[in-house]
Formats: sequence, structure tokens, C-alpha cells
Amino acid sequence: MSIELKMLLYSTIVLVLLLIFQVLGEIIQNGLFHAMSARDDEAGVSGYAGRFERAFYNMLETFPVFAALVLMVEATESWTPLTALGAQLYFWGRVLYVPAYISGVPLVRTLIWAVSLVGILLFVWALLGVANGSAA
Repeated sequence: MSIELKMLLYSTIVLVLLLIFQVLGEIIQNGLFHAMSARDDEAGVSGYAGRFERAFYNMLETFPVFAALVLMVEATESWTPLTALGAQLYFWGRVLYVPAYISGVPLVRTLIWAVSLVGILLFVWALLGVANGSAA
């Protein structure tokens, strides 16, 4: 399995764990009955539960892009050192983003988020190089 696919697998695990923590946070804050209801009268979450929820949705914004790029690299067999580095930057950026977001550290959180974005951009750069016929 390529490093890009491994990082996609590990990133999927991070996403699922974030979902679990987000749900548990909501249950702790609003109760199990509310979590099992239709939530027509959404109470919302705040504090740590709200931070887990926002971290989860933040990852949902970039995860499909990362997954699509990994699958493009795999389908075209376009693995390069840039795609391997990009996959690792994305994964570790997302791993470190969660505690930074939960602890409420604003500047550090944003810098860590930028690391995962750089990982995505490295994939794009590498794939554009392949598409244009040049070595990435």
C-alpha cells in the first residue's frame, strides 16, 4: 500500500474518531434523549462539545478534496516524493489540528490548518506536473 493510501486510511480513522467525539460531546451536553431525537428544536452545543463539532466539520471541508487527490494519484500511478510528503502533511496537520482547536489556541490552530492545506497543494502541484508531462 502506498504512503498516500496509508495516510488516506489514517485520515479516515481521524475523521471517524472526530465524529465519535462530536457525538459524545453532544450527548454529554444535551443528553442522550436529545441525541436520539429528530432535533427539530436544535439546542446547539458550546464549549468542548462545540469545538469537537467545529473541528469535525472543518475536516469534512478538506477530506473529500484530499481523498480525491489521493485516488487520482493512485489511478494514474503518479506517486512522487511530493505526493508522499503532501499526504503526510495533510494527515499530521489534521491530527495536530484537533487538540489545538479543542484547547482553543487560535494562532497555532490556524498555522496547523495551513500545514494540511500545504499537503493538499503539494498533490495539486505534483498532479499538474504529471498532466503537463513534466517531472514533479
